Amino acid sequence: MSKKDTGNCGEKRACDFLVNKGYEILFQNWRTRTGEIDIITKKDDSIVFVEVKTLPNGTNDMLSRELNYNKQQKIIKTSKRFLLNHRQYNNSYIRFDVIVIDMPGYPEVYHIENAFTEFL
Repeated sequence: MSKKDTGNCGEKRACDFLVNKGYEILFQNWRTRTGEIDIITKKDDSIVFVEVKTLPNGTNDMLSRELNYNKQQKIIKTSKRFLLNHRQYNNSYIRFDVIVIDMPGYPEVYHIENAFTEFL
């Protein structure tokens, strides 16, 4: 299976997980010229921007490198573009989550709520 296929499979599993937890999937692979958000979901009064990492051979160090400061800033910038284009969500609470798929030592689908914020 190619890296892209592995990633797509992981995103599908993440969506299924979120739906089972009561989230409504609004968009998958929402793109701008400068970035992409894997999953945009809604639950209660929150809009959640989700980054999915499928890491069947991953480690904590690898996960940290994959979600470094620059990647987080790119996701935040892309989320702001989303909110500019979808003003109906502007009064929602915003959260940035990460879902890790198949990383050794963790549940098959590991959901990290509030994984990072815009402010350090």
